[in-house]
Amino acid sequence: MDCFERIEALIDAASADAIDRARVLLDQFDDKSQTIVQAIDDFLLDLMTLVFVIESTQEMFHNPARRLAHMKLTRVRLLLAS
Repeated sequence: MDCFERIEALIDAASADAIDRARVLLDQFDDKSQTIVQAIDDFLLDLMTLVFVIESTQEMFHNPARRLAHMKLTRVRLLLAS
């Protein structure tokens, strides 16, 4: 299972420790370009938002928040592939 598959699983689980675990997995890319670092920061912020939404709101908001986190992770993946 590669880094991004693990992070996808963290998005789907969205537990309190998901943010720290995702940050550890993404640390391997911290020496990349400023654009990639910013994309990672944006993703982590959305993951934090997802965890907050799941912990404090109604279930109807969970899937849109998950979709947003998945989209931001896709952006990170595409930036790293180019």
